[in-house]
Parts: sequence; C-alpha cells; structure tokens
Amino acid sequence: MLNTGSPFPLGATLSPNGVNFALVAPNAEAVELCLFDATGRNEQQRIRLPAFTDGVWHGLLPSGRAGLVYGYRVHGRWAPHEGQRFNAAKVLLDPYAREIVGAYDGSDLFLGHDPASPDQRSTRDNAAVALKARVAAAGSTAAAPGHARIPAGERVLYELHVRGQTRLHPAVSAALRGTYAGLAEPAVLDHLQSLGVTTLSLMPVQHRADEQRLLAMGLSNYWGYNTIGWFAPEVRYWSGRPGTTPASEFRAMADAVHARGMELVIDVVYNHSAETDEFGPTLSLRGIDNALYYHLRSDDRALYANWTGCGNCLNLAEPRVLQLVMDSLRHWVCELGVDGFRFDLAPVLGRGADGSFDPRAPFFAAVAQDPVLSRTLLIAEPWDIGAGGYRLGEFPPGWLEWNDRYRDTQRGFWLRQGRGGAAGLGDFAHRFTASSAQFAHHGRAPTASVNFITAHDGFTLRDLLSYEERHNLANGENNRDGHAHNLGNNFGVEGPSDEPAVLAERSRMQRVLLATLLLSQGTPMLLAGDELGHSQQGNNNAYCQDNETTWLAWIGTHEPTSDAARLSDFVARLIALRREAPPLRSTRWWPAQPTPGTPGIRWLRPDGSPMQEADWNLGTALAILFEAAATDGPAWLVLVNAGPQAVSFALPSGAWRCRLATDPAADAGCSPDQTHAGTVEVPHSSLWIART
Repeated sequence: MLNTGSPFPLGATLSPNGVNFALVAPNAEAVELCLFDATGRNEQQRIRLPAFTDGVWHGLLPSGRAGLVYGYRVHGRWAPHEGQRFNAAKVLLDPYAREIVGAYDGSDLFLGHDPASPDQRSTRDNAAVALKARVAAAGSTAAAPGHARIPAGERVLYELHVRGQTRLHPAVSAALRGTYAGLAEPAVLDHLQSLGVTTLSLMPVQHRADEQRLLAMGLSNYWGYNTIGWFAPEVRYWSGRPGTTPASEFRAMADAVHARGMELVIDVVYNHSAETDEFGPTLSLRGIDNALYYHLRSDDRALYANWTGCGNCLNLAEPRVLQLVMDSLRHWVCELGVDGFRFDLAPVLGRGADGSFDPRAPFFAAVAQDPVLSRTLLIAEPWDIGAGGYRLGEFPPGWLEWNDRYRDTQRGFWLRQGRGGAAGLGDFAHRFTASSAQFAHHGRAPTASVNFITAHDGFTLRDLLSYEERHNLANGENNRDGHAHNLGNNFGVEGPSDEPAVLAERSRMQRVLLATLLLSQGTPMLLAGDELGHSQQGNNNAYCQDNETTWLAWIGTHEPTSDAARLSDFVARLIALRREAPPLRSTRWWPAQPTPGTPGIRWLRPDGSPMQEADWNLGTALAILFEAAATDGPAWLVLVNAGPQAVSFALPSGAWRCRLATDPAADAGCSPDQTHAGTVEVPHSSLWIART
C-alpha cells in the first residue's frame, strides 16, 4: 500500500519512512507505480499513486528501499492531434531518475502508437524491456563537493569525450579505459595539466538513448547528444567496479580534477529529448504528459516543433519543465561536483510559446537569480536551426558563447589566401581581439567569446589540413552528412601524405593556427587530440563512430622525438606564453583611441607606420603592438604574416626579446637573452611574438 506522501521533492526520495514518489503529469487521469525485480525485466506489482496535488501525482511506499527498480504507467486520453499521447501499456522512465536500468533497443515495443497506423494507440505491453529507474541510496556520494573557479582571463578550455580520451591510453589499465575512472588516472590528468589546460569540457555524460536508425545499422550515438535521463550519469562510461555506481565514479573523477586545480564543465542537452519526432519511441516525457513537456505545432498538435533537427524541443516556457532543468543542473553541481555547463543549441532554451527567442526568457532569469547556478560557468552554443536561430552575442551578461565566426575567420585568413573565402586583416584583427561587435555590450567582457579553430563537430585540426572534402561514408548516410566542403587547405594532397613538403606545410599550419587561438583575446578552447595530431580520416561528423576513428591514439606520444610529443610541447609553450602576457588575455576591452601613457593597441604596417583604413582590406601582414603603462609591465609585439612570402618588419623602438615563433627555424633563434632591434624577417604563414 501507498500512503499519501508528499508532492515534493520530485522523483523518488529515500527517507527513514520509505520512498516518496512524485511525478508531474497535470493532464493525466491516473498514475500507476510499477515495481520490478532487480533485473528490471519482471514486473512484480502495480500500485496507483493515491494523491494528486497541483499537477503532481504522489505517494509514499513505506517498504521502499534503496535499489528498488520502478517505472510508471500513466493513464489518460489518446488524442495525438490534441497533443495527448497517454498509453498505459508502456512503462515510462521517471525523468528524475538518478540511476537507469536497461537500454532502448530500437524495437517497435517502445512505440506508443501503432506503427502500422500512427494515429492509433499501441496495445503491446513493453514492461520487460522499458527503461526504468533505480532508487539511489541516500548519501551515495560524499559530502558537499569541492569546486574550482579559474579567473576568466586564465581559462583554457579542452573539449573531450570521456570514452575517446582514454580508450587507447597505454598508461590506463584495460579495465578503466574509456571510463570516468580512466579519465581520473594520474597519467591522463598529468598530460592535461602539463599542457596548461585549466578547464575540462566533457561532451555529454547524461544518460542517453541511441536513435533507432543508428541501432538498425549497428551504430550508436557516440557523441551522446540524445539525452533521456537528465540526472543520471551515462552508464556506458562506468567501469562497473564493485562498490561503485556511475554517480559515485563520476563524482570521484570530479574530485580528481579539482585536486589538480582544474574546472569541470559538462555539455548538456536540454533542448530536446531522445524521443525524437511523432514517429519516435515513448520512453518518458511523451507518455507522462506530452502536451506539457514539448513544443507542439499550433497547426497540428500531433507534430512537434523541430528547431533542433532532432525531432522535438523541450518547452522551457512551461514552469514545470523549467523546474526539471533547474533541478537537474543543481544536482550536477551540488551532488556530482560539476563547475559549469555548455548548453547545446542554447537558443531553444530561450524560446517562448510562440517560438521566438528572448534573452530575458524564464530560463535565463531563473539561472541568473539562482544562488548556486549563477556562480557556475555558463557557456552557450548560440544557434539552433529554427527561424531566427543564430544568436551569437545575444546571451545575457555572465554567459560565454562559442564563436564560430572566430573559427571561420581564422581558417579563412591563414588557409585560403589566394583562394575563395579568404578573410582580410580587418577580420583577423577583430576576431583576434575578442569580437567586440558581438560581445562589447551590456557589460560583457572579452572572455565571453569562446574562440576555437576546431570542435567535436567538424574536422580535427590535422584533418582540416589534410582533406578537401568530407569522408563520412562509415556513418551510413551516403556521405551526405556534415559540411560538404572544408574551409581549410589540404595543400593539394587529399588525405595522409609522406611528401616532405606537404608534411612541413601541415606542421607549419598546425602551429600557426594553434598559436593564433591561444594568443587571441577571449577564452580559447582546444579540441582533444589536436595537440597530438589526431586524425579521423576525414570524417567531419563522427557522431556515430565509437571506434579508432574517434579514440585518441596515444601510442608513441610520450617519445620526445615523436611528432605528437613535439606538438604537445609547442601547445604547452603557447599556454605558458599566454600566462606570461597579460595583454593577450586581458579581460578588458582595449580603447579605440588610447590616451598617452595608458595601455592600448597600436596597429602597424610592416614598415612601422600606422594602419590606415584602406590597409585593412589589403595585404596579409600586420604588426600588433600592445603598449603598457609604466607600471603594467613590458610591451608585447605580435607580427603576423599570412602571405606566401617572407616579410620584413620594422620593429618599434626598444629592445625586443623573441618569445616564440611558429616557424620552426625562426623559433630556434628565439632566446630571452637575445634582443632584436631595427628589422626582423617573418617567414611566410607564421607569427613572431616578442616582449620588451
């Protein structure tokens, strides 16, 4: 029997009195709690939740204990064209589940509708295979987690995949490779710390379900942007060691990261669920209260708004849906030790009932006033595919945003000179100094711009310089997915090459692109493996490749003479140089016309004269002088030459000490004991950085 219990907190809450169950389903007619054996396959009991308060069905099970496996059957109308898709033949996952039992296998048993007649309700019972929740033990994680907070100007992001980072790592035991525990291994964190990375940005780690189409091809959604359990760490990244759970192992990993003084950010998907479109499975929200949780089309409520391209959109304009998201975010911070979030397709989170984006939408207001979440690192992917979905620079103060215009400008500037799509000096300078046109408003800082050359979505750095076209046949979409053309330069050779000239140019361009990224004002983000020269063999959309395509190859990387080791050492030097040079990581906007004696930027032609308006659209060479006030330390000079020939630069007055050059031969001549004056020759496609 169930007692009345309480309508809060939502989910299954363990106490000395038993387990309290509470589920938001205001349009339902009744809710049954279904209890299963430990395997989750055998339904042993069904009990109706006895109370309904303010849209919440609830009840207390006095005999409930930790480890109890349960699901829900939700009764109500079947009227798809009115937005109602209740089907008590389907067992549903609690959206507040802390641990999840089972996996979606793509079978028709999960469909709430009759596959032969989608307007009709399916009568097939799916209890044996449905996703269920397991009641988590109270205090299953340690006391309040520690957190790290890196000063904004010192932050260096590193985007990685938990499985791919360590699946082939020779210093990680076979039992831990590809797991949360593997990522916490000293050898793995040693590498990141030696690079100078401050902030690990994990691709999605919330429990996901694979799409039916991928399952039919024997593939999986490796990236994980298909969430169905917003409180539960993905079980696929758990080692399964006795005495641990996915949550406890994740939390131990977070603690290990914090012990190194680094931040932990996770990529979260609150814009859509794994239930896809009207032909997708009924796993949780669709069967609990479809009309509440999703944006439905006004012309036919059997159809879903699809600003994500994934079939549906969660409706955060609904207070109860917003509550789900906020409770989930706080859980990851307060229980699992996360320091911040990168929000996938973030404009969806700010779309109201009419579909329009508002930077003052309920979600942004709720986060801003929350005493926990307002202090976390908040990063937006500032676009979706809906109308008006590109919103770069429009998120609230305090938010950071992925800046794809930085990516495209730097690729165009360095890689496409003499080819279509090249960016000019003005574009380069604007992005190099944090894209003020997008971010210098409402008190936002230059660090709001998350600068990147590559990310998980697209070519790796090595492939950017090796392939002209995508090579995605392994994805099973006839090479139609991903961007068709590479905004890069393969130097006339498609794919890997042993030609010394090609290898030299690829190495040169890797160095100059990494240097540009790590010495630009803003917040730099590295893609995991770019410091090793990782290749995905030209696959620029490897979302479903859980294999050597995406797993980082570490063999030989610790040999000092290997290409990977040399490139990693170069990245470490760049990040150290960034720390050494405050002007390059300034958190303040540079004045357009600095007054004498105050810090500022001077933009100079190679002959040393000031840049004129016409110069910004011509040429490929530029000197950037960061002048310092007498009390602010040394001046810094960045010489830029994206052209095909060496350029002689007239140095500003003073004794200049070269700190780094991206051209290997020029870099060999950089010494803090040697001063330069007069002129210096900068080789083609390279940077030269010096200080007084």
